[in-house]
Amino acid sequence: MSLKIVVLAKQVPDTRNVGKDAMTAEGTVNRSALPAIFNPEDLNALEQALRLKEQRSGTTVGVLTMGPPRAGEIIRQGLYRGADTGWLLTDRKFAGADTLATSYALATAIRKIGNVDIIIGGRQAIDGDTAQVGPQVAQKLGLNQVTYAEEIIKMEDGKATIRRCIDGGVETVEAPLPVLITVNGTAAPARPCNAKLVMKYKYATCPMERKGNEAWSELYEERPYLTLKQWSVADVDGDEAQCGLSGSPTKVKAVQNIAFQAKESKTLTAADEDIEGLIKELLDEKIIG
Repeated sequence: MSLKIVVLAKQVPDTRNVGKDAMTAEGTVNRSALPAIFNPEDLNALEQALRLKEQRSGTTVGVLTMGPPRAGEIIRQGLYRGADTGWLLTDRKFAGADTLATSYALATAIRKIGNVDIIIGGRQAIDGDTAQVGPQVAQKLGLNQVTYAEEIIKMEDGKATIRRCIDGGVETVEAPLPVLITVNGTAAPARPCNAKLVMKYKYATCPMERKGNEAWSELYEERPYLTLKQWSVADVDGDEAQCGLSGSPTKVKAVQNIAFQAKESKTLTAADEDIEGLIKELLDEKIIG
């Protein structure tokens, strides 16, 4: 049985480099001012999808992402590793989306793609750490969902057997298809980019990424696979009121880089009175309770 798999991936700001320009005046993340990377746990999810593709002949893997035109790099990174296609949701009306508006946009795109067997993404993105988008997409599409996945063990009889890493241990569960799976960072890391695929797809872009004067412009007519699918709100039949800032009840108040520094230190002995004194101090300061 071949599978149609969609990987939810996000281009995120590198949170190791948050500076004074990290916020816009509207209180949203200024992504253009920050270095962008492939969300780490989405790479773990991509690897699980590619392993299923290797196991089942005819299986296809597509990368779905939402963002400005430069987010097309996420699709290219997927293609370099073995994905077959990708879709970029890019429209100013998508801008400023919180998890609710993001999950709505992704769900409408998945409906447009159609007949998807498995949707797989990272547990959470490092720019928000909410772990909400995957479950919200599953809810909006009425799909079964499995979270905190570490490995898709097998796929047979229309069911996925999945190992989850949860607080207190590990469990193995079954879920009928179609299913949405979110993957932990403890899952297998993504494979490196394939040199032949890099050469094949290095000029793959969505139309909005192009300047029009590239030396390789003629390749886009000769090789249609170099044109990435680019969808707007209208293309996915989305409701503008549920997209972007207008569909986002959550607003970011501030973004800042936190550096922990020890203001003072204390040396303790192993004596009972020292230990008891430390515990009392922690309780008084409500650090523990």
